[in-house]
Amino acid sequence: MFEADSSDAFEIDPIVTAKPRRVRNGRHSAPALSQQVGEIRPLPRWTRFEASVGDDAHAAAFLAGANLLALHQILRSGADVSGAGLGTGADISSASSDSVDVSSAGKIFGVEPVFSGALRQRLALKAAATCARLARLREDEAALRDAEHLGGGGGETSPAGRLHRLWRLFASRAVKFDAATLSAAAASVGAPSAVDGERLAEALRQTVAGANDPLAAAAGVSAAAMHDLAAVPAIDAEIFAFWLADAALAQKLGWQAPIPLLATVILHPALRRDPNGRRPRPADRDWSTALASAYALAACEAVDLAGVLSRQTQKLFDAAPKLRAKGAERVIEMLLADDCVTPARAAKTAGLSDRGARRLFDRLTELGAVRELSGRASFRIYGL
Repeated sequence: MFEADSSDAFEIDPIVTAKPRRVRNGRHSAPALSQQVGEIRPLPRWTRFEASVGDDAHAAAFLAGANLLALHQILRSGADVSGAGLGTGADISSASSDSVDVSSAGKIFGVEPVFSGALRQRLALKAAATCARLARLREDEAALRDAEHLGGGGGETSPAGRLHRLWRLFASRAVKFDAATLSAAAASVGAPSAVDGERLAEALRQTVAGANDPLAAAAGVSAAAMHDLAAVPAIDAEIFAFWLADAALAQKLGWQAPIPLLATVILHPALRRDPNGRRPRPADRDWSTALASAYALAACEAVDLAGVLSRQTQKLFDAAPKLRAKGAERVIEMLLADDCVTPARAAKTAGLSDRGARRLFDRLTELGAVRELSGRASFRIYGL
């Protein structure tokens, strides 16, 4: 399972994200980031998915639509002011998407918020941990985080670690349904010869184009994947199908890259319906209803997480002027872009000494701007 994860296997489109505004500060070498992060309010109580929705397809689709709309609005809530007032075409060249608006002042609206990288990668971690449980692997979120961020990255890892890398990769790039992409994805689930990439790509493109709504597209492509991977172990095929569903949903909604959603909640107790408490599967006859219920739950949890990260991002910006480390600005950017950062990686990337990096994170923790995630006294990991 997941024997390969080549970084060259998929096409990559740049993701336009908001960038922190930098203000000159002549007295200190610390970053002077000045930006107000928009408040993300909790969703109303009626949007919370409960098991009582059961087999009501209309109720599940309604909740999924409402919660996905809220998440969609968050993904367009960023305002890139890093080039404001410069007035050159180069400042906005990266905002070529039709969904991005540029004001006369040079601000780019409709880009992803500054913390979108952390949001995506934290959901990727949750998706990987859930898939590891499905595959009866032992690693939980903490173990996967340690393996990825303390192991140097890119080296040999466990099957669960490869799962984590797969979700991290898919959460960071635009995915197209073409033969090369699908063949590489099939190889990553141990089925390089089980899929006719050209045929499956054409079938998926037709399914997405013919779907009336994002949920129908997600249900269609995931069911098609299960059919084409009938000879593959069911768990591996399902993990592939979960990713395809998220990719189809992202394409239909115009997102710049998929967000791990379906796999993060597929084991949630509220989704179990029959007397035996069986979880939903893409091959089920009522998969469309189960998928809508899952997206209603996953999108709501993603909005909740975005709210937490937005508040923590504001604390990080408020703390920035109090920092004195020369590479603090780069470290802040790293924290906004990923689930977590180690002092060793921060030191290497930002040009700090190991001791300087540890002191910087101690200061950020003291200011309430970051949290230590491992609970250890050594080999610590920090994130929003």
